Amino acid sequence: MADYHFHHPTEIRYGDLDPQGHVNNAKHLTYFEQARINYLVHLGLFSRDQSFLEVGVIIADAHITFLSPVYYGTKVNVGVRSTKIGNKSIITEQALIDEETGTELSKAIIVLVTFDYKNHKTIPVPDMWREKILEFEGLTV
Repeated sequence: MADYHFHHPTEIRYGDLDPQGHVNNAKHLTYFEQARINYLVHLGLFSRDQSFLEVGVIIADAHITFLSPVYYGTKVNVGVRSTKIGNKSIITEQALIDEETGTELSKAIIVLVTFDYKNHKTIPVPDMWREKILEFEGLTV
């Protein structure tokens, strides 16, 4: 858990389970999305009163590795970190983590592309976003 500067607590809901009694694989993407939005809010790149059309990012690629089944009642949080900022993209790594043991239950690499929703085209990562992410993550250019 020390590798992530940002963690978002996540509740495993009964409705998240599949017939096998563990969290449905698709729900991991939902957990990662919720944590990623809260990460953007924490960094001041998005606010709760903004429209989602103003977020300015769109998922271009997502890879999830499922490491262990997750069951109802498991206390989890999602770690989020940005690992690379390109001209028009931000690579984030995320992990669903068991709060009691610190064990990663699933992990993801998500490529976000900065996007102008009004004009429907990609845009360069805004300088302010780049500066805030680099400072928060302790990354260098």
